[in-house]
Amino acid sequence: MQLLFLLLLLWPGPPVVPGMEDTAFPHLGESSQPLPRPCPPRCSCPREDMVGCDGLDLRVFPDNIARGAQHLSLQNNQLQELPYNELSRLSGLQTLNLHNNLISSEGLPDEAFESLTQLQHLYVANNKLSVAPQFLPRSLRVADLAANQVTEIFPLTFGEKPALRSVYLHNNQLSNAGLPPDAFRGSEAIATLSLSSNRLRYLPPSLPPSLERLHLQNNLIAKVPRGALSRQTQLRELYLQHNQLTDGGLDATTFSKLRSLEYLDLSHNQLAEVPAGLPRTLAILHLGRNRIRQVEGTRLQGAQSLRYLLLQHNQLGGTGLAPGALRPLRRLHTLHLYGNRLDRVPQALPRRLRALVLPHNQVATLGARDLAAMRRLVELNLAYNRLASARIHRRAFRPLRALRSLDLAGNELTRLPTGLPSSLLALRLPRNQLRALEPEPLAGLAQLQELNLAYNRLRIGDIGLGTWHELQALKVLDLSHNELSFVPPDLPEALEELHLQGNCISHVGPQAFVSTPRLRALFLRANRLHMTSIAPEAFLGLPLLHVVDTSDNPEQVLVRLQPTAPRRPRAGGP
Repeated sequence: MQLLFLLLLLWPGPPVVPGMEDTAFPHLGESSQPLPRPCPPRCSCPREDMVGCDGLDLRVFPDNIARGAQHLSLQNNQLQELPYNELSRLSGLQTLNLHNNLISSEGLPDEAFESLTQLQHLYVANNKLSVAPQFLPRSLRVADLAANQVTEIFPLTFGEKPALRSVYLHNNQLSNAGLPPDAFRGSEAIATLSLSSNRLRYLPPSLPPSLERLHLQNNLIAKVPRGALSRQTQLRELYLQHNQLTDGGLDATTFSKLRSLEYLDLSHNQLAEVPAGLPRTLAILHLGRNRIRQVEGTRLQGAQSLRYLLLQHNQLGGTGLAPGALRPLRRLHTLHLYGNRLDRVPQALPRRLRALVLPHNQVATLGARDLAAMRRLVELNLAYNRLASARIHRRAFRPLRALRSLDLAGNELTRLPTGLPSSLLALRLPRNQLRALEPEPLAGLAQLQELNLAYNRLRIGDIGLGTWHELQALKVLDLSHNELSFVPPDLPEALEELHLQGNCISHVGPQAFVSTPRLRALFLRANRLHMTSIAPEAFLGLPLLHVVDTSDNPEQVLVRLQPTAPRRPRAGGP
């Protein structure tokens, strides 16, 4: 009895656990509380089954991890190896996150995952693996080995995994020789496979038939072997951009069996023709940055669900898009023809077309009927063509009764087009040669919210009286980089943002903004303003104004904004 009493006096007490220093240990005789669960130093253990040791610059795998841990995160450290004896204790792990460490293949022994029979999520991206693990658990659902230096995977790395859904191998050094034919045998549930940014020269054989998303962009693929995609009937997204595909690397059956395909990206290749055998389900077809000179309507007849067709930066000339070539695409919503050699707007386009994007071509003329069939068009972009005012028919835009955005930037216009539809919300005319603004072309644009007239040759005397009168909804007006000598008078009352930078303004009078009480932002950069060029009363009556840019003027400009009124307390408030 005396010996027991002496031991109690000498016993130092329970071990101190981080975060538990202030917890009182129960006295003898009281009901005991459960001991704190183990947690590695500096790590976080919010639940009994979770251990987080992220971003601690760890060089050694932490000990003292509870055997019952199911989710272990060690990302953003400096680990070089995984000790087998430590992992073998954690047989209940379901998630293991090793993202962004220094783990090499030598530091990841083949038997490392033998005991992890319940592992579902494995993240080893951004490490230094040169080969994939030869064996991964059968229970795996997600495997991320992206951004390593992997040159080879093995049959049981991803094979024989009935629950596996997602495999990420992008940004590695895989060639076709490093990808065995049976790499995915027995894994019939894989929906997402990412092999982008590797060194593949042809489409791998024996891909899982369950695939829904296949990423193969940024490889060296020049050929899709016949039948390589014949079993992928569930595939919805196929990414093949930035490869070396030519017309000879595809045939009429390459895509024809993909009866669920909705998105196909073949941009940045070397195709001279639209591929044949496109599936009926296709909604988005990206063919930009190829060498296509002509679009044959027969190649697109099967793709009757196509909504977005992207043909930018090809070599389409005057006869490259024959009239009616796209007419079978009755559901086509958006057509991108940016950066080709078209000298006129394509004729007989689908009647449901909503967006036509044609900048950086050679269109020089707009006739009365050129746009007549596109009555549902919402967006029309003709920027950076060769349009001159004399070559635009006065009724060219009149049929576009649904048009909301019209971009005519970078052309050769000397005056505003006439007959603009009243539905317009945005009108962009920067970098033309406008020398005059008259009220007539803007009449009826009561819904216009944005007007961009930057980089033209406008002077105050060139703006006709009443020009802004009908623009009652205008919120953004850009008159920057013209030749204005002072702020234009009688601006629209709804105006919130006014760009006047890069003009010749040397004085801002007290009445300059009397017509724009809702102004929020004013840009007067790079004019000819001096310290006292702005009248002290100029900003009175502008309670919402909070941005005034007067930098890059000859002198620092004195700006006095109206002080913001204090908010009144609500009724019944404190």
